[in-house]
Amino acid sequence: MELHKTSHPLYFRRMSKSYLDRITIELGKCGGRPCIRGYRLRVKDILDLLAAGATETEILQDYEFLMPEDIRACYQYASAQANHSILRLQPA
Repeated sequence: MELHKTSHPLYFRRMSKSYLDRITIELGKCGGRPCIRGYRLRVKDILDLLAAGATETEILQDYEFLMPEDIRACYQYASAQANHSILRLQPA
């Protein structure tokens, strides 16, 4: 199976700036869920808005403390979370 060059991890690291340092996880905040720069705004909240059809511009207007890099961080976090091995157990 041949992979497209953009799906290769080394290609991604070379071509993409990491914004993941903008994602914070604090035990006493939002139940320990990932938030944006210590604010009580979860990564999931931004992803839900985007999935519901909100544009990045609309989100940035509604949450004036956000920056475009924060939304990029949400995309990167979601991508990293989705990138894991799937284990299938065979019945005994």
